[in-house]
This record gives sequence, structure tokens and C-alpha cells, in this order.
Amino acid sequence: MAEIDIRKMLIQTEEIYHEGGPRTAAPLRRGAVLAVIKNPFAGGYTQDIQWFMEDLKPLGLKMAKDLIAALGGKEAIEGYGKGALVGSAGELEHGALWHVPGGYAMRETLGDAKAIVPSSKKVAAVGSTLDIPVTHINASYVRSHFDSIEVHCSDAPRADEMLLALVMTTGARIHARVGGLAAGDVVGSDGLR
Repeated sequence: MAEIDIRKMLIQTEEIYHEGGPRTAAPLRRGAVLAVIKNPFAGGYTQDIQWFMEDLKPLGLKMAKDLIAALGGKEAIEGYGKGALVGSAGELEHGALWHVPGGYAMRETLGDAKAIVPSSKKVAAVGSTLDIPVTHINASYVRSHFDSIEVHCSDAPRADEMLLALVMTTGARIHARVGGLAAGDVVGSDGLR
């Protein structure tokens, strides 16, 4: 097991009241929590990397709990996603190590959410942005919750770092009106419908 070397953590939130249409009484809240960590695999190829997922689990849980608190508690959360930016001395597969610790942290912390957690990842330079997809926490086909949240940190990831991110929303896009399965009509237990 490796100790996670965290350089910094950030939480950002926003409230959206309208996007040119009618103003809502309660805003849509969206947020992201980011952790910039040392990449223990930077600088060369390592065959056995899966063990690092276990080491990342406590960080994933902390990040999920912090973001849920920033957005008003788990009862408020309706959408989620995850992502990773890997510095230039790393590889895309290092970002894939975030799938299990990031996804399961949110699903567990939110009370066994059903839908798979969408994700994105890329190898990137310092200050790069990442668009992280968002879907409903219990049914991936709830079209009103298809969204994305852009994340970045102006000084990360450095070549030997990774920026790990979790994102959440408190509801549908502010003026969602393209039909499809409604959040209130979700009946499945498999994260699909």
C-alpha cells in the first residue's frame, strides 16, 4: 500500500437560476471536488497498477462526503459523474484507476445509488480542463439529467500528478424539456430504468 500524497484539494459549487428561460424559485446546484495527487507510476511503465485502486478508496469516500455536504446533504443529490486528468509523465490507464474508488465512493455514500457513474479521463498539461458527464444517480436513461461539468485547476496536473474529480448535481438541467424517462418514474433496480 502506498500513502496518497495529496498536494491540494478544491471544492467548487454553483447555483443556476435560469439560462434565459423562466427563473426558478430554487436553483439547480452543481459542484465538483478535486484532489491533486502524486502519480506513483509517473515516468515509466508499470505492469501491476491495480493495487492502487484500494489505496484510493479512502480518498474517494472523503471527497464524496465533502461534496455531498457542500451541496446540502445526500437527499439533495440527483446526478453524478467522475473524471481524472493525468499529467504528461503518466498514461491514460493511471486515470482509469479512479473508476472503482471514485464511483463506488459516491454510490455508497449516497445510499447505494444504482446507475453506473459516467466518467472521462485524459492525459493533459497543467491547467487543462476536463468535461465530466453527469447522469441520474438511479437510472442512466433519465434524459433530463444528462449534463456535464467542466473542471480544472490552474496549476495541475503537473507531469508527475493526477487530478481526480467527483461531480454532483441536485437535479435536472434547469430548463430540461426534451422528454424521455422522468426521474419520478424510475422503477428499476439495475440503474437503467
